[in-house]
Amino acid sequence: MIIVQLSDTHITPEPTRADGTLSRQAAMQRAVAHVLTMAAAPDAVLVTGDLTDHGTAEEYAAFQDLIAPFPMPVYVIPGNHDDRTRMLQLWPSQGTQHMERFMQYTVESHAVRLIALDTVLPGSDRGEICDERLAWLDARLAEQPDRPTLVFMHHPPFRSGMHVLDALDLEGADALAAVISRHPQVERLVAGHIHCEMQARVGGTLAMTASSTGLQIKIDLGAPERIWATPHRPTCLVHAWNVNHGLRTCSSAIGDAGPYPLIHDGTSWIS
Repeated sequence: MIIVQLSDTHITPEPTRADGTLSRQAAMQRAVAHVLTMAAAPDAVLVTGDLTDHGTAEEYAAFQDLIAPFPMPVYVIPGNHDDRTRMLQLWPSQGTQHMERFMQYTVESHAVRLIALDTVLPGSDRGEICDERLAWLDARLAEQPDRPTLVFMHHPPFRSGMHVLDALDLEGADALAAVISRHPQVERLVAGHIHCEMQARVGGTLAMTASSTGLQIKIDLGAPERIWATPHRPTCLVHAWNVNHGLRTCSSAIGDAGPYPLIHDGTSWIS
């Protein structure tokens, strides 16, 4: 099974920009085209929050148009820039075992079980995983203790070390880690929010964040009070499950990343 993770698309109404720079819609079109031309077609696509920049109906309509070319299922969750109520209306039938008032659900139709977590705290850019949402997660994980599971969310359950980003962290992260630690079948916790790739151990498993399709943040732990960003070098994460090797994750560059010369032809190394 192959799962592609996109994140933080931040779609705005403008399909193009007057200054000639890449719009959010154009950046997402580039990401969709990248996924559609992968040598191994994904079985599913996750978009881990901040689908839009302001949560408006116009922005969601543009987002839905942008993902329409995907032939595989696309599973979405809200981020702090989204409107949870509007998203629940637009995507009422994702997965099963939906949680009332929150966009939490399970997906049972793939080799890896997918569980969506809603970390939105209305009116705040910070995230929250409350007791109600955690109890639902604990119950869902207890149902299938032997099935490989990937949990996807928007706010990462760990701190980045960057002051500005950590001011927008996840309240309840320690309680989430305690729940995860009781369920070793959780192969990954995947998130977005911080517009860069980062990994940490949480509750005995690997938690990781995906980059944005648009604006990338540079992590510089030598200057944790500052933030640098660029619209260049976007990536997506590819999570590949195989019964013999488990779940492996790699980063896939979106757009022109330069040539990849052949260095091994299947028989020998090429100098």
